[in-house]
Amino acid sequence: MKQFFVSFILLITLFCSCSSVRNVKTAKNTNFTKADKVVHNALQFKGVKYKYGGVTRSGMDCSGIVFVAYKKENIALPRISKEMAKIGKNIALKNAQKGDLIFFKTAKKRSGINHVGLVVSVQNGIVEFIHSTTSKGVIVSSLTNPYWKKAFVKVNRIL
Repeated sequence: MKQFFVSFILLITLFCSCSSVRNVKTAKNTNFTKADKVVHNALQFKGVKYKYGGVTRSGMDCSGIVFVAYKKENIALPRISKEMAKIGKNIALKNAQKGDLIFFKTAKKRSGINHVGLVVSVQNGIVEFIHSTTSKGVIVSSLTNPYWKKAFVKVNRIL
């Protein structure tokens, strides 16, 4: 009888706790914008190693992370950064917002855009973006970094 009573209490506790957790999650998710969701999707890959052509947790490249983050919200983007740069609306850097795409030219030998990131925040004019680098994998960087500031080309708004 004692074992039945303990099992009954555990079962009631489980149902009550699951119910309350579910309600809290639902309430929190209602205020997220599309940009919040896209950025959240991308941040799930922070720390993943770089892999050319990669779009999974086993490896990700710069355009792959942007592609996957938007795809999860049912927004189709081209797969390559230079093609991504052709869509959306070109925005002045000073007007960049969370969810915008930020483009770079990092290769000296190749011409044009060859790197993309996703703006995760803009605070006091400082733009931070998530992207994948060959040396560090998926990271968040700041446009205040001299390397990225020099390589910067443009910002496009998709949302």
